[in-house]
Amino acid sequence: MDIATLSYFLLASVLLTLAPGPDVMYLLAKSLADGARCGVALAGGLASGVVVHTTLVILGVAALIQSSPLALSVLKYGGALYLIYLAWGAFHDNSELRLASAGPSERLPALYRRGVLMNVLNPKVLLFFLTFLPQFVSADAENVGWQIALLGFLFSAQAFLVFSFIALCADRLRRVLLRKKGVGRILNIVQGVVLLLIAALLLF
Repeated sequence: MDIATLSYFLLASVLLTLAPGPDVMYLLAKSLADGARCGVALAGGLASGVVVHTTLVILGVAALIQSSPLALSVLKYGGALYLIYLAWGAFHDNSELRLASAGPSERLPALYRRGVLMNVLNPKVLLFFLTFLPQFVSADAENVGWQIALLGFLFSAQAFLVFSFIALCADRLRRVLLRKKGVGRILNIVQGVVLLLIAALLLF
């Protein structure tokens, strides 16, 4: 794989990551509500999910799932139910905006796992990588699996950096919002709405 191909891949990956989408929307809402550390933890989970999808593409599991309506349905509805559960928790969180990055009820590892699950349980992301990654693999390459692994790692790394930057920017705005009362409740509602929107996009 030559440098030009890798450059095109990285450019396309960064643009895709920056494009307004469900992950970015939820990352913004979470970072505004709970701070940069929570946003970076969530970003790490979302980026780690890419590694799982890349592995499934290499192993051929992604193609198998694509050809199985039952497997797709299980992933789709399982992911939607998980997001609805998270939305329910957000709607019932009455805590005010706080300067601390993570409260006692939600540690950073839990947010990391949430990011992983949100990514892994989304079959649309899996099918995206099944079609996106092979576009940058040399047709005559003997080590296709290693090339796909490299591309998946690069996508995951840039996604983590871009998402972390978004979280840090949101944290700057959050410090301004800290001066206003009642904003924490509003942001929790925003989180719930975003999660329900992601669930709807997953189902339809």
